[in-house]
Amino acid sequence: MELLNTFFNWVMGRRITQIEYFMEKPHEVQHKIFDYLISMARNTEWGKKYDYSSISSVETFRQRVPVSSYEQFFPYIDRMLHGEQNLLWPTKVRWFAKSSGTTNARSKFIPVTEESLEDCHYKAGKDLISMYVNRNPDSKLFSGKTIGVGGTYQRSEINPKMYYGDVSAVLMKNLPVWAEYMRAPGLDVALMDNWEEKIEKMARLTLEEPITNISGVPTWTIVLLERVLELTGKDNIAEVWPNIEIFTHGAVAFDPYRETFKKLIPKDDMHYVELYNASEGFFGMQDTETPNEMLLMLDYGVFYEFIPTGEFDSESPKTIGLDEVEVGKNYAVVISTNGGLWRYKIGDTIRFTSTTPYRFKITGRTKHFINAFGEEVIIENAEVAITTACGATDAEIVNFTVAPIYLEAGKKGGHQWLIEFEKAPTDMDEFNQVLDSKLREINSDYDAKRAHDLALVKPEIVVLPRQTFYNWMKQRGKLGGQHKVPRLANNRDYVEEILAMLSNKETTS
Repeated sequence: MELLNTFFNWVMGRRITQIEYFMEKPHEVQHKIFDYLISMARNTEWGKKYDYSSISSVETFRQRVPVSSYEQFFPYIDRMLHGEQNLLWPTKVRWFAKSSGTTNARSKFIPVTEESLEDCHYKAGKDLISMYVNRNPDSKLFSGKTIGVGGTYQRSEINPKMYYGDVSAVLMKNLPVWAEYMRAPGLDVALMDNWEEKIEKMARLTLEEPITNISGVPTWTIVLLERVLELTGKDNIAEVWPNIEIFTHGAVAFDPYRETFKKLIPKDDMHYVELYNASEGFFGMQDTETPNEMLLMLDYGVFYEFIPTGEFDSESPKTIGLDEVEVGKNYAVVISTNGGLWRYKIGDTIRFTSTTPYRFKITGRTKHFINAFGEEVIIENAEVAITTACGATDAEIVNFTVAPIYLEAGKKGGHQWLIEFEKAPTDMDEFNQVLDSKLREINSDYDAKRAHDLALVKPEIVVLPRQTFYNWMKQRGKLGGQHKVPRLANNRDYVEEILAMLSNKETTS
C-alpha cells in the first residue's frame, strides 16, 4: 500500500501544472472550451436549429441561443429518455443524473455523456486528489480506503436501455475497476436503494477497514458516523479509523455542522474540502485552507456565463462573461456543457471572492429565498446567522428550514424557523437575539424591515424533536444521496407539512 501511495502521489502531482495554467490564463482556456463545444455540437439537432456551423464568437452565440431552464430543454431530454440520439450532443447517451437538489416532487433528468463523465466529473476527482496531495505532501491517502455516502440508480421504465439515478450513483457505477479497489464497502452496498439498510451495512462493513477518506453530504454523513460509534462503543471516529485525514463534502453549507464534525473526529490534522458538484457537472473545489471558498474549474468542458442580480427574473436575461464579473456581487450561473446543456440556468447563485484566480462562494438558489416583505433573505444569510447563533450559545444543529409568517389583520409578519438541535442552546432567548442581530447586520433589507418592528417582528423559533427532518424526508421518499432539506422557501408549504406531520403524530400517540 505504501508503494501504491507513492505512485499515485506522483501521478496526481503532474496535473498541478495544468491547473496553474488555467488559473493564469482563464479567458484563453474558456475560449478554447467554447470553440470545442460549438464544434462538437454543430451537427446535432440543436446545433442545426441554431446554425452552430456559423457561430464564431461568444457574442453571436448569446444573440442566437436563448438562456434556457430545464422545462425548455425537457422536450429534447424526454426524446433522449426514449432512445433518440444526436439531439443535444453527438455521442451516445445512456445515463441520466436524476436531480434531487430539493424535496420538490418533480425530478429533473440531466444527460450524462461519456465526455461529461471523463472530462468533467472524473477529471475533477483526480484534481481533488492532486491539489490535496500538493498541499499535503506527507498525505497517506492511498494507504487506506474511501467511504462514499452516495445515492441509487435504476433502469428507466421508459426505455430499458437507459439508466438514471443520483449523480453520485451514476459516477460510482461507471468508475473503472481499479477505483473499486479503493472503496469500502463495495458497490453492492453503496448503491442500495433502501437508505436505512444501506447505512447499517456501510457502518458494519467498514468498522475494520483502514479508512482515510470520507465523501458525502454532511447531514447524511453524520448519520453514518453516529451509527459507527454506536456499533463500536468508541468515543469518536478517530478511535475507529485512526488514519482518517479528509472529508470532502458538498450540497449544503458546512459551517452549521463544523463543530459537530470536530467532535466526531477530534483530530487537529483533519481536513475538510468543499466541492461544487451537481447533476449538471462539476464546477468548483476548495483549493486552499480558506473555508467556504472554491476555485472555479475552467477546463472541464463547461463554458460559463453569469446573470447579474437584477436580471434573475427576466425571461430573456442579459448575461456577462467571466471577464466582466466583479468581486462581491451575486450572480446566477449559466452553463454550456459537454453534456449537451446550452446556456442552461442551473439555479445556483455565487459571489466571487477573487478574480486572480477566480474563486467564489455559493450564496444560494435563485428560487430558494424569502422575500415576502421585501427583505430578500438568501440561503447564505440564514446559514451565517444560524452558525453565529450556535457559536454564541454553544448549540449544534441537525437541520433547519425557514418560511415567512404572513401578515394578518392586527398582526405583523415575520419568519418562522423550524430547527432540530443536536445540542440545544444554553439560552434560547439569546440564540434568537443573536440570530436576528446577525441577519440585520449582514442584510440591510432585512434590517430595514425589522426596524421598530415596521414590517417584520423578531423570528419565531420552533424547536423540533429529534429525527423530525429524517422522518419527514423518509415520508417523502427523499432519504439519502443528494437529497437535502430546503433551507428557505417563499411560501409555507414545507413548514406546514412538517408541522402537520408532528401534529398527526401527537394525535395518534
